[in-house]
Amino acid sequence: MYSRIALFIDGGYLDNVLKWHGKAKIDYSKLAAIMANDHLLLRTYYYHCLPYQSPNPSPEEKEYFSNAQSFFKRLNRLDSFTVREGKLAFRGIDDRGFPVFEQKRIDVMLATDLVMHSTKKLITHAALLTGDSDFLPALQIAQSEGVHVTLYYSDESDDIRPHDELLDLVDDRKVINAEFINSIKRG
Repeated sequence: MYSRIALFIDGGYLDNVLKWHGKAKIDYSKLAAIMANDHLLLRTYYYHCLPYQSPNPSPEEKEYFSNAQSFFKRLNRLDSFTVREGKLAFRGIDDRGFPVFEQKRIDVMLATDLVMHSTKKLITHAALLTGDSDFLPALQIAQSEGVHVTLYYSDESDDIRPHDELLDLVDDRKVINAEFINSIKRG
């Protein structure tokens, strides 16, 4: 029997994991190959938002935005990669005077893709790189359709450690540690 996998990467979560590893620059093709784990790779989905731009963006904001657009374009050109863009919403200023942003649509897009691939029997396996427990209902549907779900996550800090319910629900768990990051670094 064949096995086919789709990968679902929460880009914001991955950014936070990479910060714990010195903002490591990684090779996304290597990451996909490791996550596919000898299964036939149907597609890698990468979910993220372009950075927020104020109504009158500074030159730094414009450059940061342009760099993010270029990065998404490069990812989209990798074999079997699809970037799904959400929207970053400004939610005000926190107690310390820092802006507060919230990703919109990311969780819904990831959950929808996972459920659709599972119910249409496009995949036998799914690998998620996330720490968000909002996906629990989608994971339960995938598993009820016979999809084996592997979670890639970091437990470096409370900020990025996944919710216990997520760790309990998945079929397999892979910790992203320094050795893992070194195996997918660029160059």
